[in-house]
Amino acid sequence: MAIDIKAFLADSQLLLNAVGEGIYGFDIEGNAVFVNPASEQMTGWTSAELLGKNIHKYHHHSHANGEPYPSDECNIYNTMRDGVERKITHEVFWRKDGSSFPVEYTSTPVYKNGELIGAVAVFRDVSQQRLADSNLRSALKKVQDLTEKLQAENSYLQDEINESWHGSGLEGNSPKFIAMLQQIKLVAKTDSTVLILGENGTGKELVARNLHQLSQRQNTPLVKVNCAAFSANLLESELFGHEKGAFTGASEKRRGRFELADKGTLFLDEIGELSPDAQSKLLRVLQEREFERVGGNKTIKVDIRIIAATNQDLLAMVEQGKFRMDLYYRLNVFPIVMPALRERIEDIPLLCHSILTQLNHKLNKDIKGITKKSLHKLADYHWPGNIRELQNILEREVILSNSYTLHIQQKFDKAQPTARTLNKPLVEIEKVYIIEVLNDCNWRIGGKNGAAQTLGFPDSTLRSRMKKLQIYRQQ
Repeated sequence: MAIDIKAFLADSQLLLNAVGEGIYGFDIEGNAVFVNPASEQMTGWTSAELLGKNIHKYHHHSHANGEPYPSDECNIYNTMRDGVERKITHEVFWRKDGSSFPVEYTSTPVYKNGELIGAVAVFRDVSQQRLADSNLRSALKKVQDLTEKLQAENSYLQDEINESWHGSGLEGNSPKFIAMLQQIKLVAKTDSTVLILGENGTGKELVARNLHQLSQRQNTPLVKVNCAAFSANLLESELFGHEKGAFTGASEKRRGRFELADKGTLFLDEIGELSPDAQSKLLRVLQEREFERVGGNKTIKVDIRIIAATNQDLLAMVEQGKFRMDLYYRLNVFPIVMPALRERIEDIPLLCHSILTQLNHKLNKDIKGITKKSLHKLADYHWPGNIRELQNILEREVILSNSYTLHIQQKFDKAQPTARTLNKPLVEIEKVYIIEVLNDCNWRIGGKNGAAQTLGFPDSTLRSRMKKLQIYRQQ
């Protein structure tokens, strides 16, 4: 039989020797009777070493992962047994030097006068093709990741654009304010973590934005997270992202704010609202600069600067067991205290000028200034809502004004806060103020002229604060 297959191949030997694919001819016993030059070059085994031998042990003795490949499972030799052609795309051949290469091959039965006399195996090295495929998949993965990141950043930036920020700018000449500006300039150029402390409405977010703009990361994203605007479970997803199917409703993979802020700055507003689990994860990110998405096990490394802000006494929360001590000290690297408006009354004229300029543009008005009597009225007020309250009052007055000079019509309680009020915890002062605004708005929370708009909060944030402060409408 061997002579028959040899004779069969001899008729086409010149052609077979010229092709670029490797070609083996086998007799019915499975011994090699033909080895072309291309196969010698690919495998390192010469025809003299293979002819007359069962070459499974040379090329197919194990799979790519090293597991044994029994000869009775060999597709080439099975073709010689059953006469069925086979096309294989996911195997390897082993070279003489012990290395392997991926192959695609076809084992074709050879018949003479209707009798199976052997088989021919035609194979090619697909290393370059697999490498090109791998590089293409890697490139496509990078494009997909970049597309997802850009989509997420675009969505986030659209949210930022749509969110009304009523900041007047960091403006003022009072000693406390100037001292705070000096602190901002000192720490802005570093990557140190900054903790901004201050009452609601003082402009803590504006401090964070200026810290970012003055930093070496100014051309990278500043990503904000309001920790009070999400439930504990949703907050972790918001911060760290989640994998598809991580929880009910997670229909697709989502990148968290930490990933969006990579190479940039992450601003964690109302940091005191973090759940214990989120505090633990945040601590790890601050220590290791790495995390996993919710429902995932892949470690993601990030290069970010953290700026946090709160109106709460975090040290008191530590003592009460509500805030991790180690996280507190990680955040409190460089604290900046934003002074309350009542502590910088002398800045009111400058703030009014800046706010009125913005309101003229926003409301299509042309207010040239504000009367001295109005400024005195504003200076006599104790400003529990700080700059945000000043912005809201001026906006209402500008809407109502038909003059080029603003006359404040609103009546204020001129009585300064008593010592008892000054010594009250900040949360009690905040609770009283929110209740006052809710009463003024007939307890309407959302929508135009609602309490949330008056306070400058998103609706969800106000509802969260009301729940935390146990504010309920009395029937």
